[in-house]
Amino acid sequence: MTESIVGRYELGDFQLQSEVILKDAFLGFRSYGSLNESRDNVIVFPTWYTGLNDQVAPYIGPGKALDPEKYFIVIPDMFTNGSSSSPSNSAEPHKGLNFPLVTAFDNVQAQRQLLENHFGITSVEMMVGFSMSGQQAYHWAALHSDIVKRACSICGTAKTSPHNWAMLHAYKSAMETSLDWQQKSCDAWDPKVLTVFASIGATMAMSQDWYRHGLHLNDDVKGVSDVIENIKGLFQSWVPADIYAQTLTWMSADVSANLVFNDDLESALGAINIPFLMLPCETDLYFRVEDNEAELPFIPQGKIEIIKSKSGHMAGLPGFNPEDDAFIDSQLIEFLRSPC
Repeated sequence: MTESIVGRYELGDFQLQSEVILKDAFLGFRSYGSLNESRDNVIVFPTWYTGLNDQVAPYIGPGKALDPEKYFIVIPDMFTNGSSSSPSNSAEPHKGLNFPLVTAFDNVQAQRQLLENHFGITSVEMMVGFSMSGQQAYHWAALHSDIVKRACSICGTAKTSPHNWAMLHAYKSAMETSLDWQQKSCDAWDPKVLTVFASIGATMAMSQDWYRHGLHLNDDVKGVSDVIENIKGLFQSWVPADIYAQTLTWMSADVSANLVFNDDLESALGAINIPFLMLPCETDLYFRVEDNEAELPFIPQGKIEIIKSKSGHMAGLPGFNPEDDAFIDSQLIEFLRSPC
């Protein structure tokens, strides 16, 4: 197993896009490998919805694109995931449901501070992300190309689409129906709400083809109800208020929603002046191939390679499917070889 180092970076009083000051903010992170003398052999791969910094591990290893013998790999924890500043670990006035909205823009701003101020990093060879961190890849590429040489979004888009937003609203609404939601948001799940929540996930995270071909079945999973139970187990350990805040972050994701681009999405995509690789899955129900294809004409050095998989959105999740992992790894190796 590849060795890693876990750390915590104190951001102090961190101003969010909303102009709210998140007091005593911090980022959790994990790193693999070593910085070279010029501090530019860096790959950044942030976490995603329900992601933690140890879950990128299946993509990391000697000979892989994320090779710790060659690169210094930094995995920052996203705000709201419990390892960085979150509703569950913040003091008043930001505890629980009083935690302010943090955007993809905010996460990327904090990550840059981590890289420059904590590690002294001068350049990033590649920023890569999956799902919500794939959305952050657009922010890195459009807003921070002075430090990032190339960026890749795996199963992500520049802006949360209307259909994706509707699904997230279902998650949000399910949590809000919990008895005493306002009082118990940092406590255990309401069992009925957890079942609804997991059912939404089971509907959307994997594709119809994945179920149709029986790819959900094994010695321990005899039917869809077992899939739902497994997803309940995934969410069970999460503090509901953290998931709630993370859902709001996903709903708000938009690379153009800032003072630089003033909600002009075409302008934001056009500002991506570095090589940018999109790796959508052909059966993803969250982030459609067509969404990336619509973005491509506006990204000067954009490229799409489609993950041919029945895994749906989970095709981009490290470790979910070895064949998908191998395809993604091969694409990233080629991408890293391409000139900047």
